Amino acid sequence: MSDLSLDQLVQGHHWNPLAILGAHPMAQGSSPTIAIRCFLPEAKNVALLLSERGRQPIPMTRLHEAGLFEAIVPGPLGTSPYRFRVTNHEGQVSERHDPYGFPPLLTDFELHLFAEGTFFKAYETMGAHLRTVQGIVGIHFVVWAPNAKRVSVVGEFNQWDGRRHPMTNRGSTGLWELFIPELADNTLYKYEILPDHQGPPLLKADPYAIASELRPKTASIVRTLTQYQWKDQSWMMARAQQDPLVRPVSIYEVHLGSWMRIPEEGNRWLTYSELAKKLVPYVKYMGYTHVELMPITEHPFDGSWGYQTTGYFSVTSRHGSPEDFMAFVDTAHQAGVGVLMDWTPAHFPDDPHGLAQFDGTHLYDHADPRLGYHPDWHSRIFNYGRVEVRNFLLNSALFWLDRYHIDGLRVDAVASMLYLDYGRKEGEWIPNQFGGHENIGAVTLLKDLNVLVHRDFPGAMTIAEESTHWPGVSRPTYVGGLGFTFKWNMGWMHDMLGYFGHDPVHRPFHQNQITFGLLYAFNENFVLVLSHDEVVHGKRSLLDKMPGDDWQRFANLRALYAFMYGHPGKKMLFMGGEFGQWCEWNHDTSLEWHLCEFERHVGLQRFVRDLNRLYRQEPALHEVDHDWTGFQWVDFHDAIHSVIAFIRRAKDQGNHILCVCNFTPVPRYNYRIGVPDEGYYSELLNSDASVYGGSNVGNFGGLHTNAVPFHGMPHSLAVTLPPLSVLFLKRI
Repeated sequence: MSDLSLDQLVQGHHWNPLAILGAHPMAQGSSPTIAIRCFLPEAKNVALLLSERGRQPIPMTRLHEAGLFEAIVPGPLGTSPYRFRVTNHEGQVSERHDPYGFPPLLTDFELHLFAEGTFFKAYETMGAHLRTVQGIVGIHFVVWAPNAKRVSVVGEFNQWDGRRHPMTNRGSTGLWELFIPELADNTLYKYEILPDHQGPPLLKADPYAIASELRPKTASIVRTLTQYQWKDQSWMMARAQQDPLVRPVSIYEVHLGSWMRIPEEGNRWLTYSELAKKLVPYVKYMGYTHVELMPITEHPFDGSWGYQTTGYFSVTSRHGSPEDFMAFVDTAHQAGVGVLMDWTPAHFPDDPHGLAQFDGTHLYDHADPRLGYHPDWHSRIFNYGRVEVRNFLLNSALFWLDRYHIDGLRVDAVASMLYLDYGRKEGEWIPNQFGGHENIGAVTLLKDLNVLVHRDFPGAMTIAEESTHWPGVSRPTYVGGLGFTFKWNMGWMHDMLGYFGHDPVHRPFHQNQITFGLLYAFNENFVLVLSHDEVVHGKRSLLDKMPGDDWQRFANLRALYAFMYGHPGKKMLFMGGEFGQWCEWNHDTSLEWHLCEFERHVGLQRFVRDLNRLYRQEPALHEVDHDWTGFQWVDFHDAIHSVIAFIRRAKDQGNHILCVCNFTPVPRYNYRIGVPDEGYYSELLNSDASVYGGSNVGNFGGLHTNAVPFHGMPHSLAVTLPPLSVLFLKRI
């Protein structure tokens, strides 16, 4: 050992601690001897314990005043790990195993998979995991930091001293590892990373951490998830047999931190356990098939709503532990409710404990701000061209589906991933190698994501928030698409809110906003969304957007919801919309649940519940959502009366439902509508029913056809159209 190596070790600069620490064969005479060294700055004296030989403790010699000790013993060593008996400067005695007495655990196969970017279960290796090595239980740490001079594991167990537990560099992969014996679950830790260039050490949370401290604290927490006993086997088996395209999908979008709070306890959040008892039964009662959670990955800033993620494998500690969240998902599944979650691979924040400048370089993003900086969100953009980064993101997505039984991912801000010039002016972006504005690395990531999800998790869905005309977002990758199950229909959302925002007297001049969506309704597998983005930042709540007096506002909103449920496409509504929240959504407060004491709000809530019931029980409303065979116009020309009528069909074309919409506050009597079949048409749902807060104008439960051809059909109905209403009628 050179003086330089010793100085580097005790100063915390040595890149290969195994070259000095641990057991090393020595050439001394004819008998083999072993030099065992340890670096324990807190130790006054250290004795080596070779228990299997029944020997007395062997005093170790201090080689360096900073705390480097050595003992030379006859070789070879036995199979049982040796230990140290440490007496600190206060006279306290403890015993421990040597982290450097254990061999590296990463296999060549794992290193190869990581290097080529196909390590799709890296979350079982990367990060911190409980292991038993040579009969000793401890934690195995693995982190990627290819440009670091030295990486150490730090925590309360070593007084956050980066000199104490330096990791071993595994060569060109950039991976560092260390097994620390006798650490247990719930250990707090971080990585202290010494950049290759001259600069202060960086203190980083683990990118693969399973759990994290509650902000403003930022340490990672060792957590083993294999102990939870799932009880949702029947749900998971049934899901694997179902095709999301033909099943009813009605989604309740929720921000867990503001769905409901406890004002008498300091306006605190509900825990995962409380949400399992309150939110899950509510979603089931309202008839939704799925609940979609805005990001529950760990994030430092409440105001980001979770979209500025730092813990891509950590469920936020705001509401409890990982096991508590598992129980929440399990409860939902046992209640027949699927759980979707927002996933945010488009960007990450520059918080100092996070991914930004992780090893002193732009490891996860681009150094050039034209590629690496997001001008809209002031965050960093992932370098999708790097296989290790793509592998990290793929692992995050697969992890939630695997370990937490999540039923699908809604991928945030896909448009910003696909385009290099997204949100940028001329000269502020760099074209790809072919001169185009497509982000080829992001396209590769998204295609790989969708192939892996649909291959390995049958029945799970992926949903793209994508607002451009990128072709084939929800088409299979083998025909050139991105492979998503569904795509948010942003155009429909904006057209509908624009149309319903008009006073009814002006609606005849905007009939195209109602009908335009059917020109492209089957170009993608769409989800019709009324999301959180439409009820914040001065946009007002959905109820407050509606024109007219209070009665008309509620009637308009019921008509909007009913048209949404009749229109082709799966459904999603943000929380609070189902009972008519008056105020804009505020992430710091609870929804206005007190409004449910008033009849009009209760009526609206009852109507949404009945819409979900009808939607789920009638195949015509959900079986053929993504093809023209499931939809037929009856009439869309009556703009002067703002009336439209259409038919929805099931796979069995004879099973159909007639939807008739009157978007003015004027009732229409004996309004003739053509129908394909003779018989009695039952009024399945009337948005103007008094039980929903309407005026109770209708058709007394149904009506018979007349032998009067109309709208190109052989029969017709003389329907009473209530004001600001939608009717669902079915021949029985």
